[in-house]
Amino acid sequence: MDIQMIEAAARRAQGVTRRTPLLWSPLLDDLAGRRVLVKPECLQLTGSFKFRGAWSALTALPEDQRARGVLAYSSGNHAQGVAYAARRLGVPAVILMPADAPAAKIDGTRAYGAEVVLYDRAGESREEIGTRLATQRGLTLVKPYDEPQVIAGQGTCGLEIAEQAAELGVTQADVLICCGGGGLTAGIALALEARAPGLRPRPAEPRDYDDTARSLRSGSRERNASEAGGLCDAILTPMPGEITFPINARLCGPGLTVSDGEVLRAMALAVRHLKLVAEPGGAVALAAALFRGDQIASDTVICTISGGNLDPATLARALTA
Repeated sequence: MDIQMIEAAARRAQGVTRRTPLLWSPLLDDLAGRRVLVKPECLQLTGSFKFRGAWSALTALPEDQRARGVLAYSSGNHAQGVAYAARRLGVPAVILMPADAPAAKIDGTRAYGAEVVLYDRAGESREEIGTRLATQRGLTLVKPYDEPQVIAGQGTCGLEIAEQAAELGVTQADVLICCGGGGLTAGIALALEARAPGLRPRPAEPRDYDDTARSLRSGSRERNASEAGGLCDAILTPMPGEITFPINARLCGPGLTVSDGEVLRAMALAVRHLKLVAEPGGAVALAAALFRGDQIASDTVICTISGGNLDPATLARALTA
């Protein structure tokens, strides 16, 4: 993995993915006690940063291999990213999704034309099922984060952050990144290392699913006790990726964790002050920026809102919490 792969992914994505803005609100600054800049990947195509990685991975495949079809496993955002990328490229897509994924994400994936196969997140291994389906049907498996071309695609978000921060005169900041398996974190970290070394990446996670924060402290990959049942479904993974963790261990500052209540409050504040809809997993970095100020030394913090795909009931819960 290097900056050349990320730049190549950016060239392939030109005119396809959206260059999301860098937003701020003076009232959020007041609440956080510092400048807070927000990168809203909830405005990206398919509603999350995952389309960047999906497009990168699919366009990097040889044409004959891609034509046979692709397979992905995901709780929803990677699913929709791969489904839409496959649709744009005119190739079949089979998506393996947990049965307890939000209905909006399952319906969205089907709407993009993919075949959806549901599995039991608590009792079945998505990796084993995905490998079996890929072998049986001759499909190419596109992993959600532990795949170099996916990481390269997510790194295009980091290139934009570097450029946009420079335009605002920001050369020193903590960059808080919503973190599940670590693909977005690793991609942004690699981009910032090359283009904005004064911007320090830091993963943000739900308190009870803090495998990356614990792994950064211990120096080895730690596993979550569970990967089901949490509010932040989009970033519930078993443990950091084999490819992503060494990158993040080398480049990231300490991880930050937030409670579900803080996530819900951040979602409501995003609606009120930024007019943005963030899903729970997509709001953890904003929650960390707003409510973990004692663990942030820089005068400016940049945070991702990594996705905005959620059921209306969850949004209502946040707005009435």
